[in-house]
Amino acid sequence: MIHIEQKTYTTQDGNTVIVLTPTGRLDITTAWPFRLKLQECISKLSRHIVVNLGQVNFIDSSGLTSLVAGMRDAQKNKGSFCICSVHPDAKLVFEVTMMDTVFEIFETEEEALESESRSIAS
Repeated sequence: MIHIEQKTYTTQDGNTVIVLTPTGRLDITTAWPFRLKLQECISKLSRHIVVNLGQVNFIDSSGLTSLVAGMRDAQKNKGSFCICSVHPDAKLVFEVTMMDTVFEIFETEEEALESESRSIAS
C-alpha cells in the first residue's frame, strides 16, 4: 500500500490546489491506488493538482502512466497538473523516458504552487 499525504491550498483568487505527496515506490503495486487517489481529487476536490515526488525513491512505467493519466484528467477538466521535488533516484526515469518534457516539473513545492496560482489566474 502507498501512503499519500494530501494538502489543500487556496490561491489568492479563491481556487483550490491539491498537493499530493506519495511516499515510497510508485510502481506496479502502488500505481493503481495512486491513480484512483488522483482521480478522486480531480473529480471531487479540485482540478488543479501538484504532485510532490520528494518522497518517491523509485518510479517505473506504471507509476509514470498513473501520472500521465492524472495530467490528462486534470486537462480534461480544464485544470492544471504539475510535479515538483522529484527525488534524485527517480529523476533519471523522467529523463530517460523524456517524461521531463511532458510534465511541468518544478524544483520545489513553493515554485509549483506559485506557477499554479499564475496559470489559474490567466
